[in-house]
Amino acid sequence: HQYISTGADGLGSIGVNPTQLTMSVTDPTAWATAMTNLGMVPVGLNGQQLVPESICVAGFDPSIGMITGITPVNPMMAGIGLMAPPPAPTDLPAVKEIIHCKSCTLFPPNPNLPPPSTRERPPGCKTVFVGGLPENATEEIIREVFEQCGDITALRKSKKNFCHIRFAEEYMVDKAIYLSGYRMRLGSSTDKKDSGRLHVDFAQARDDFYEWECKQRMLAREERHRRKLEEKMLRPPSPPPIMHFSEHESSLLAEKLKDDSKFSEAIMVLITWIERGEVNRRTANQFYSMVQSANSHVRRLINEKAAHEQEMEQAKEQFKNALARILTQFEEIVAVFNAATRQKAWDHFSKAQRKNIDMWRKQSEELRNAQSEELMGIRREEEMDMSDDDSEEVPNKKMKVDESGLALAAQAYALKEENDSLRWQLDAYRNEVELLKQEQGQLQHTAENHTTEHQLKFLQQAMQGMQQQLLTLQEELTEKKSELEQAKEELTCTQALFKALQKQLENDKEPVETNTNISTGKEVNGITVSLLNRGKDTKSEKQSKAALKTEKEALLVGIISNFLHVHPFGANIEYLWSYIQQLDTKISASEIEMLMMRLPRIFKQEFTGVGATLEKRWKFCGFEGIKTD
Repeated sequence: HQYISTGADGLGSIGVNPTQLTMSVTDPTAWATAMTNLGMVPVGLNGQQLVPESICVAGFDPSIGMITGITPVNPMMAGIGLMAPPPAPTDLPAVKEIIHCKSCTLFPPNPNLPPPSTRERPPGCKTVFVGGLPENATEEIIREVFEQCGDITALRKSKKNFCHIRFAEEYMVDKAIYLSGYRMRLGSSTDKKDSGRLHVDFAQARDDFYEWECKQRMLAREERHRRKLEEKMLRPPSPPPIMHFSEHESSLLAEKLKDDSKFSEAIMVLITWIERGEVNRRTANQFYSMVQSANSHVRRLINEKAAHEQEMEQAKEQFKNALARILTQFEEIVAVFNAATRQKAWDHFSKAQRKNIDMWRKQSEELRNAQSEELMGIRREEEMDMSDDDSEEVPNKKMKVDESGLALAAQAYALKEENDSLRWQLDAYRNEVELLKQEQGQLQHTAENHTTEHQLKFLQQAMQGMQQQLLTLQEELTEKKSELEQAKEELTCTQALFKALQKQLENDKEPVETNTNISTGKEVNGITVSLLNRGKDTKSEKQSKAALKTEKEALLVGIISNFLHVHPFGANIEYLWSYIQQLDTKISASEIEMLMMRLPRIFKQEFTGVGATLEKRWKFCGFEGIKTD
């Protein structure tokens, strides 16, 4: 069998499924006879293209369909080896090959004939019309032939030798159109009812058109949604809303007007309120104070402008000085070139060196002249500014000298207006002074309140410290009382032991009663040991009762034990307190240390380091106490 491959038009390698589209070429004469019977010119066995890509409608995916690229095989060689296809001329038409199926055989049309005509492709077409079927062709045979093109979802066969086939995807229709013009023969029969020429064409189906319309609507919805999102993103943000006028909002706005950072925002609110008509007899004083606060920023703005002008003058001066330094260096460089062009040094340079030096000298002179013109222009501008100032002063003097009687009335009117404006400014300054005094008084009150609050806080902290010291002293007192009781019990035990030992010594003097003395001695020793053990038990019970008083202390003991057990080399009290403070922020380091000192059988304290590196660490020793017991 031969696998059909590379196309004559050079558009890519396309092959056929070897299980379905195979052809016997063991006898070349049989191949030539079959082609002659069909009225076709025999072609070579070099494996030409089965489906030219140029006839497929856009959307046909050759990588998915029934035709794939397979390496060509030379059937004429003895070992059926591989060979490269010969270069085919581009002007020859693509030749279709015979397609063998299980139940039928498809013979290709004459390549010299024009391609079969098709109707206009309907939108979203997935259904094809297949005509010219043999009369004896069954639905199974038709399905076997056209399943090579793709998945068939519906097949409707008519009694008049035609059918309609609906595929799952649109690109499968292009593969089915490729079979148009093939002659179909059932088996090896030569009966007229077992042969027919296929005509495959696009069919117009309502289901295909409905699916296509649904897809188009979905794409239109997505496009509208995307445009809405773009418009929303590109829409400029709306300005912030202005709050309505009220007594509270006006007081807040008056404070904002005094703040330089919030002045621009507050002035817009003030303008909006005035334009809305919020000014009336009742609110006139408030608006007047706010307008006055806005006017107080004029001096600040003038001062800022003067500062920026001063910075600009300084920058101009720096630029002029830097330009003068650059010009002096240009002059020095030009002097170097002038010295090099003198006869004494010029004769020793080569021709190429003289050419370069001359070019450099001209460039440097041009740059020097440009820099000097720029510097002279700056100086001219400064002189013109100075002359403008002088010319402004001279007319004023002339006007003062040339005053006439007619100008006196206008001057008096102007002086009157100026007097009124100065009076208004004086009132505004007085109001500002009063406001400043009130603010200073409020600041003083707030400062006094802050100092009293700090003093109260310090006193409260001192009281808390004294209370804590009293608690620690009470705990120490209870511990001392428990130790005193324990010492009394130990004293009674030692007295009893002493009396027993005296009796034993008295009994030792009597040699007859040796056995009884031994037994009594053993009894006395047993009594003393039991007394001592009882004293130890009572001591441990009292310590445990006195150690843990609340559930919180028990939880703290468990947390500290776990923490120190993870740190076998111990930890200082500050490290331990920083860990426990994350669980309980109100606890202090002194409380933790007092609790650990009350439990010497669980926690022990050790000193590490020497001199300045001396450090006090706490360790967990609960397991050691269990081992010793």
